[in-house]
Amino acid sequence: MRRLTAALGTTMFLGIFAVSAHAGTFTATTSRHGIGTAAEAYKAQLGPSGIAYLPVGLNLQPTPSGTWANSSLQVTLPTAGIYALDLDVRGRLSGTPPVNAYIVARLFNVTTPAVLPNSERLITQIIDGNPGAAPYGVNTTAPISERIRVGGPTTIRLQATRVNAAGATSAADILSDSNGRTSFRFERIFP
Repeated sequence: MRRLTAALGTTMFLGIFAVSAHAGTFTATTSRHGIGTAAEAYKAQLGPSGIAYLPVGLNLQPTPSGTWANSSLQVTLPTAGIYALDLDVRGRLSGTPPVNAYIVARLFNVTTPAVLPNSERLITQIIDGNPGAAPYGVNTTAPISERIRVGGPTTIRLQATRVNAAGATSAADILSDSNGRTSFRFERIFP
């Protein structure tokens, strides 16, 4: 609906209001029936949204294998509704073979407090069973996309864990810098 509105420039809303959207400005008329303005109706369609970036990297190396750690990346969903959550999570992992290690990230509802069901994602993994091989590492970015219904202001935080299934890692991080950002976007999609 928003794309169609932007493409057409002018849209009739319930046959009562006319909205013109040009370069972020709105022209509104008031209904004879006292319902409100088209700008208010259009604004209501554009639910709260935002984006945040990981301010400080999360070093998982000091935490025990399999232990969840809180990152410094979180957003607060400002009002009740259904939200689309979209993250890009950059992970770095290195080790000396033989090694099998991976990083998993998930979303945690700080307000309730509870893990968002099914939000876990494998961010990166290294597997090499050849003893004596040279150390190596990987840098990858993985998405997390979820929807959540909240009854009021709710804070959602990114968490991560490093798991050493075999061997040990020499570096395990969630990073965000000019080589690749870890970001967290949200948009209220209903009502």
